[in-house]
Amino acid sequence: MKKPDSSFDLVFPENSGCDNTQINFYCGPCNLDEIYFAGDDSPYPSRLFVTDETIAKLDCMKDFVSKFKESRRGNDTLLVLGAGEKYKTIESVLKIVSTALDANYNRNCLFVAIGGGVICDMTGFAASMFKRGVDAEFVPTTLLADVDASIGGKTGCDFSSYKNMIGAFYPAKKIHMWPSFVNTLPENEFISGLAEAVKTAFLFSKEMCDLLKNNREKVLSRDEKILFKVISECAKAKASIVHEDFKEKGRRAFLNLGHTFGHALESVAGLGKVTHGEGVAWGMGRAIALSEKLGLCTKNFADDCKQILESYGYCTQKQHPAISDRDIDKIISAMHKDKKNSSSRGTKVILQSDWQNTIIREVSDQDIDSVLR
Repeated sequence: MKKPDSSFDLVFPENSGCDNTQINFYCGPCNLDEIYFAGDDSPYPSRLFVTDETIAKLDCMKDFVSKFKESRRGNDTLLVLGAGEKYKTIESVLKIVSTALDANYNRNCLFVAIGGGVICDMTGFAASMFKRGVDAEFVPTTLLADVDASIGGKTGCDFSSYKNMIGAFYPAKKIHMWPSFVNTLPENEFISGLAEAVKTAFLFSKEMCDLLKNNREKVLSRDEKILFKVISECAKAKASIVHEDFKEKGRRAFLNLGHTFGHALESVAGLGKVTHGEGVAWGMGRAIALSEKLGLCTKNFADDCKQILESYGYCTQKQHPAISDRDIDKIISAMHKDKKNSSSRGTKVILQSDWQNTIIREVSDQDIDSVLR
C-alpha cells in the first residue's frame, strides 16, 4: 500500500463514540490502486466504493473504474450516482444502503466515498445506518471536501429543499487527500471550495488571510505548493476545532460563519443553482455587514474582509443576483429553519469583531432584514 507523503490523526474527545480519523496527504497524481488494490492486506472482506458520474469519467480514475466488471470486482462493488447537489437526497442514501444489502455485505464491510462533499456526506450517512454502523473512508476530490466537508464527521443529505436537514455525526476512519484532484475541477467548483478556505482563514489564521491577500494569482492558477499549504492548514485547523467540540456545542459552531445566510440563499434560489461556496461567501459578506451594523467590528475590518472576498470574485452585495426583493422574506424564513439555528426567538448567527475573533449572537429578523435590503 502506498504510504502518504504526510499525515496526522484527528483524535476525537472522550465519550464521542469515535476514536480517530487518520488524514493522509499524497503528492503527485491520484492512484487509488495503490491504496486499495496493492496486495491482499485489506482488513475488510468486502468494500462498497461510491462515486458520481463526473468523477468516474476522470482520466485519473479510468484504471480504477475499469477493474469493476458490471460494477463488481470479487467482493468489492462500485456504485456510480448522479453528480451534483440535486442528487443529495434520501433516495440516493438509500440506494447506497440497498446496494450493500443486495451484495450481502455484513457489518465488517467498508464504505468508501470518492467524490466531493455530496458523495462524502451521503456515503458517511449511509455507513452510519447500514446494520447500525460500518466503517467509512473518504477520498475527497474537490477543494470544498478537502478543506471542510470530508473532515469532522458531519454526514447527511438535503430534504424538502432544505440543506443537510437529515444526517448524523459519523466520522470516516481514514481520509486520503490528493491536492492534484483540484486540477480536475471546473472553475466554479474550485472557487466554491476556495470560499471555505477563506472562511477558515477569517476564523483561525491571520497568516492564511495574508497568504490569500498576497498570493491571489498563485491561488487562482492552482499553484501546487500554495494549494498543498492551503489544504493542509485548513484540514489541521478544522481538525483542531472538531477535537475540542465534536458535537458542535460550543466553538465548532464558529465553522458556520456565512452558512446560515448561505444555506438560505441556496434553498431559496433552488438547490444546485448557487454553489455552496458562492452561498457561503455571500453569507460571510452579510455576516460581516451585520457585525458592522451592530457595532461589533470597525468599518476598516469589514472593508478588509470585503476586499478579500471580492478579489476572488465573490458577491458581497446585499442582494445576490440569484434572488430578488420579493425573496427576502423567504431568506429570513429559511434561516429560521436552518438546522444550526437553535434559537426559538430569533436567529443564531456567527459574527466577527476582528480577525480570528468570533462571536455567536442571536439577532432579530429586523437586524437580518437591514443587511438584505
